[in-house]
Amino acid sequence: MEILILIIVLALVFDFINGFHDAANSVATVVSTKVLTPFQAVLWAAFFNFVAFFIAKYIIGEFGIADTVSKTVIPEYVTQPIILAGIIAAIIWNLITWALGIPSSSSHTLIGGFAGAAIAASGFKAIHVGVIGIIALFIVVAPLIGMVSGMLISSLTLRIARKFRPHKADKWFKRIQLFSSAILSIGHGLNDSQKVMGIIAAALIAYNAQHGDAVPHWLQLTDIHDIHDWVPIACFSAIALGTMTGGWKIMKTMGSKITKITPVEGFCAQTAGAITLFITEVLKVPVSTTHVISGSIIGVGAVKRLSAVRWGVTVNLLWAWVLTIPISALLGMGLFAIVSAII
Repeated sequence: MEILILIIVLALVFDFINGFHDAANSVATVVSTKVLTPFQAVLWAAFFNFVAFFIAKYIIGEFGIADTVSKTVIPEYVTQPIILAGIIAAIIWNLITWALGIPSSSSHTLIGGFAGAAIAASGFKAIHVGVIGIIALFIVVAPLIGMVSGMLISSLTLRIARKFRPHKADKWFKRIQLFSSAILSIGHGLNDSQKVMGIIAAALIAYNAQHGDAVPHWLQLTDIHDIHDWVPIACFSAIALGTMTGGWKIMKTMGSKITKITPVEGFCAQTAGAITLFITEVLKVPVSTTHVISGSIIGVGAVKRLSAVRWGVTVNLLWAWVLTIPISALLGMGLFAIVSAII
């Protein structure tokens, strides 16, 4: 029981770190265009992170991404040491990238750590290669969707905005950015909170399989579709609280280093990012909000002119994205050896 509680606590800690790590994704453009102050922006984003819970439960009616993440490792191979090692690996890599100001993927960090620990325990037979393959494929697909969406929305919006004087257009789009950042924050909450839900669900299912009827009611779970409400509420709350703490180093990269953002372009990038996240929610594919909004910003910047995108920064981001899963997996493998020796 103590190990299970530790896993749940660390999963929520990871969710909290995910919030401040990825806070920049949904509010960087709002801050860089001076629509909101950094403090106002993170409060705004945190509120809509939590609103996402009600949308998932009462409008969508399921937590599909959580289900996908829970199946990263085949259930019969899931053990408490595997999950514990995976979460610790994810926390370590998230803190390293946050300290360095690198907008890496919290999603792929968690999945890489989880899969790496399982491989160390039982070999490649323990993981769902197909599920991980789809998730890895969307490292490329998700930012591409964001980029194409950003280009299309930006082209259409700029065509409409030509009818207005630049000063008036900026004034209107600063206001509209509040809406676009809200829907992007909802997409962030929907996507990222469910990843930790999936890990907690996998831990609960494994614990119930081992201990049967001796498990307290609030910890009982054999199928993720029957998950108790305290799990999603805790996960959505943790990411919202994390978002409120900010993430200013990454915000600087996202808000200004890739390309200089105007209110019109900020609206286009956020809307494109939100649309991409809603598409992946329907597909039940966990993606990186970092990848999505980066792709959207690149698409918007490229509509202006290709030279408006700082491609050197973009290439560095791509390296961080590609390396996240393998590095996290290696960390998971190493930590599994330590954790299994202690427990």
